[in-house]
Amino acid sequence: MAASLDGQLVVAISSRALFDFEEENRLFESSDDRSYMQMQLDRLEIPAPPGVAFSLVKKLLAFNDTTTQRVEVVILSRNDPVSGMRVFRSAQHYGLPIQRGSFTRGQPPWRYLRPLRANLFLSTHLADVRAALAAGVPAAQVYPQSVHASDAHPNEVRIAFDGDAVLFSDEAERVFQAEGLSAFQAHEASHAAQPLAGGPFKPLLEALHRLQAEGTSAMHIRTALVTARSAPAHERAIRTLMDWNIEVDEAMFLGGLPKGEFLREFEPDFFFDDQTGHIEHASLHVPSGHVASGISN
Repeated sequence: MAASLDGQLVVAISSRALFDFEEENRLFESSDDRSYMQMQLDRLEIPAPPGVAFSLVKKLLAFNDTTTQRVEVVILSRNDPVSGMRVFRSAQHYGLPIQRGSFTRGQPPWRYLRPLRANLFLSTHLADVRAALAAGVPAAQVYPQSVHASDAHPNEVRIAFDGDAVLFSDEAERVFQAEGLSAFQAHEASHAAQPLAGGPFKPLLEALHRLQAEGTSAMHIRTALVTARSAPAHERAIRTLMDWNIEVDEAMFLGGLPKGEFLREFEPDFFFDDQTGHIEHASLHVPSGHVASGISN
């Protein structure tokens, strides 16, 4: 019987998002790929340090057990195949059961997301993230300088999402950009009963919701909506999630307050936002990724 990923949560991730290859990347940017390949080969027996998305990947893979494969993680990297050996060796060192990968030696790897039917793509390469989003795949640019996840919740995957242009469409954000805060609040209050269209990360939230329902007693998912919205614009966001039959565990309506310190208290394994200003601040506190989607991008 042919191998299949049907029914699984599929996460595609670049090597720099999963592991800390920043020193190697500096050599690549200052020299050439031959020097980079040689450094990776010389370090083949040295496990790469965990990267920004390591905690998220490790916890998601813990949803698998001896009888059921619920999550598949695939390396999708601009690295060369020689460097790919170190990626797989590092994964093995940390006990990450990652078996599949594509290494394209500088060519865009995002096109392999389609045959993978990926639910999420994490990469440090903005052009690949934009292409993935354009193809309908939830994707985010990982900020390698982000603080790494807390180890305080070993049996819980914690993920935080911005609302507009991430979970939801950018319809309301367009009103805010064109007409200002008062018009935005009035528009959202008058449309409170009308669900927002889905944004680029709605499919991921749906997949996480299914995984939680089908999951194990050993690992759980906790989600949070972290948005600059405030009352009365909160109601449309909540009603939209209700219309989707999706529950989030926490919702923070911050009315424009900086998100970073609130996220630090929530302690997510990853946070997704469409605005670089929010991500740059959040990355000082938690692992963060930029969703290059919507009118702000």
